[in-house]
Amino acid sequence: MKALAAQDPAVYGAIVSEFRRQQDELELIASENYVSEAVMQAMGTWLTNKYAEGLPRRRYYGGCDFVDITEGLARDRAKQLFGCVGANVQPHSGAQANAAVYLAVCQPGDTILGLDLTHGGHLTHGSPVNSSGMLYKAVHYTVHGETGYIDMDRLRELALEHRPRIIVSGASAYPRIIDFEGFRSIADEVGAIHMADIAHIAGMVVTGLHPSPVPHCQFVTTTTHKTLRGPRGGLIMADRQWAKAMNKAVFPGTQGGPLEHVIAAKAVAFGEALRPDFKTYCEKILANAQAMAETLLSRGFDLVSGGTDNHLMLVDLGETCSGKDAEDALGRAAITVNKNTVPGEKRSPFVASGIRIGTPAMTTRGLGVEESVQVANWIADAITSRDDEDALEAIGRQVRDMCKQFPVYPEELVD
Repeated sequence: MKALAAQDPAVYGAIVSEFRRQQDELELIASENYVSEAVMQAMGTWLTNKYAEGLPRRRYYGGCDFVDITEGLARDRAKQLFGCVGANVQPHSGAQANAAVYLAVCQPGDTILGLDLTHGGHLTHGSPVNSSGMLYKAVHYTVHGETGYIDMDRLRELALEHRPRIIVSGASAYPRIIDFEGFRSIADEVGAIHMADIAHIAGMVVTGLHPSPVPHCQFVTTTTHKTLRGPRGGLIMADRQWAKAMNKAVFPGTQGGPLEHVIAAKAVAFGEALRPDFKTYCEKILANAQAMAETLLSRGFDLVSGGTDNHLMLVDLGETCSGKDAEDALGRAAITVNKNTVPGEKRSPFVASGIRIGTPAMTTRGLGVEESVQVANWIADAITSRDDEDALEAIGRQVRDMCKQFPVYPEELVD
């Protein structure tokens, strides 16, 4: 990074400060992870200079021989990982992937049935502030008020009433196993397309630790970061009938030139996920999440649905503390989480009543069950002592000491 440091010290300084934050503080945002050095190196290559509109061997520009190789590797490895027929690795994000599926399937004004945002859904599942809720008629199912699990009976009632063009399964803050087969059954009953958004659970899906949606969907979308531990980006998979429409909806439908340096990094990450040790890693993610959830429950905290089956848990703080206050207190204790709405939310989304906690990043840096129990106790202590700066500073010192024992990257990377 010597050239950057010499040419633009302001940008270099900010990057180094972010490196320090990631090294010295504990990352528990469920949608974040740390990529390998190999993935980072692929992103910072000459591929960033190449325009490559179109698909491998069907480009609108010359000189694409070598980006065709890297993109072909990414597509082939995605198909092998997920067991799908068609894969498009060009979406810049999960949001872009979802937008492309809607374009492929829907006309403006068609009905989308997705999980309500405050019940664990995503902005792109029909939120009124997102294009998915502006261009299409959005109807939302919810989790059951008593159990915190997706209410499949209510989902079917809504599907029969509104006859949606597409039913979206998947979530951004749902801690339980998703019944993709049940979703497909309801979709078939009403003549709807079934799309699964597995951005959060993709790592568990490819390792067999969560049921796969691929046999039960016309489309599957995901991000390539989070539990897949790749670069920030998106991926769409489609069955044979919809593969051509998928590709057309990405380009020219929603995007121009693909980011070939990021696609190369996706290929590297998919290769890593194909290795046997990646399943071991995902098993550790789940074990750490279970340990944290059990500890928080033992400390008297309320978890939506009473626990977790995957990599995240949603803590409902009730009336005693807002999600924003908890997020701020934990930040002062060197622990990063995000405030999150909860079912039956009464506060603004900018304040919220819950926090979302995830274990992928902490597992990547090597923390295990023993450390997960300690971290959960620190979380409980920090929220309980959120107005005591001395207590938060003391927790922060302990957190930083633990982080030094489990560095994310070698220090020489910023030399």
